[in-house]
Amino acid sequence: MASGFFALLDDIAALMDDVVVMSKITTKKTAGILGDDLAVNAEKATGFVSSRELPVLWAITKGSFLNKLIILPIAFLLSTFLPWAVTLILILGGVYLAYEGVEKVMEYFFPHEHKVETVSHEDLSPEEQLKAERKKVKSAIFTDFILSVEIVIIALGTVLGEPLVFQVIVVSIVAIIATIGVYGIVALIVRMDDMGFALIQKSDDQKGLLFNVGNVLVKALPIVIKSLSVIGTIALLLVAGGIFTHNIEALHHVAESIPAFIKDFAIGIVVGLLALLIVKVFRKIIKSLKKQ
Repeated sequence: MASGFFALLDDIAALMDDVVVMSKITTKKTAGILGDDLAVNAEKATGFVSSRELPVLWAITKGSFLNKLIILPIAFLLSTFLPWAVTLILILGGVYLAYEGVEKVMEYFFPHEHKVETVSHEDLSPEEQLKAERKKVKSAIFTDFILSVEIVIIALGTVLGEPLVFQVIVVSIVAIIATIGVYGIVALIVRMDDMGFALIQKSDDQKGLLFNVGNVLVKALPIVIKSLSVIGTIALLLVAGGIFTHNIEALHHVAESIPAFIKDFAIGIVVGLLALLIVKVFRKIIKSLKKQ
């Protein structure tokens, strides 16, 4: 009886060791999407009255957890009964990520005209502020849902050949780490300017270490958000290219002498450009049909 109990403990320890190892691997593979997730949510959680930034972020965080509670069971059912569907969704998601990455690059070089809102949230009535908050929260949660699907599917694709219990533990851990990690860092980012102002106010005669550090934090916020956007865009293309090279046999053996990250980036750009072209053609067809 005792030997059987200790054997069970040994099996559990071995399982958890494998879980830790695979969790690290899958977290690394989903890290690219997390960069874009950080940039998107940092942008959506800023621009409010200072006292409302954290409540808005908390509302988005709760929505993110709900997204994953919806996605995870569906993903595990597909893994059990339609494993080929996981690979299909993974590739389709890769196309979307490549499209989004290329679209951001094109927007940078060929910017579209956008209507600039001249009214700040401070100038809105309490009812209008609440309405604006809800609109941003819904937009952020919808974006999070798309990115969460990719995070879960990429993590699931890493452990697809493993037993279901192993898949559930690893993918769930990755989903929780992704949510806590992303929104924890976003919370720190959106409060950078407030921490900076607090340090500036504590400084003596607007001089000294506290003033300089506070000034850096205040000025760094827009730079950090913009940098995250650039890093996230590059990461999207790398992740997308990696999805194609690992799941499409024909692409896996293309240009094997080239470093993997360069090949993945190039394939991501090519697929993204093709997807962007198809979308533009489709939109033109829809517009022409509406005019008729």
